[in-house]
Amino acid sequence: MSLRGTYAWALKVANDYKFNGTIDERDGKLHIKGTVDTQDQANKIWDAIKTIPTWSQDIVADVQATGKVEAMATYTVKAGDTLSSIAKERLGSATAYPKIFEANRDQLTDPNKIQPGQVLKIPAA
Repeated sequence: MSLRGTYAWALKVANDYKFNGTIDERDGKLHIKGTVDTQDQANKIWDAIKTIPTWSQDIVADVQATGKVEAMATYTVKAGDTLSSIAKERLGSATAYPKIFEANRDQLTDPNKIQPGQVLKIPAA
């Protein structure tokens, strides 16, 4: 299997974060060089790379954050709210609730456990 195949998940994560750069397989290594908007995005790409135990022998990477900050709206949870209902109201689709969950991983461990009064970040639709 090629290194691109081995690291398909990491490459998907990079693509999801609009990675801007090059990914080349040469000299038996996968060379990844480019930028994403935020340090959190760069860290998530590294987390995905590190799911493969041999990553340190396989990867030569330089993933930098440009410092662009995505403006996020906020929403204060009310009694009876669910992430799905908030997603439907704010993002247009109840099935978009994972986007809200991911944006709030710093305070949520379970998408089914939100509390009235919590202030959630709402990503762009």
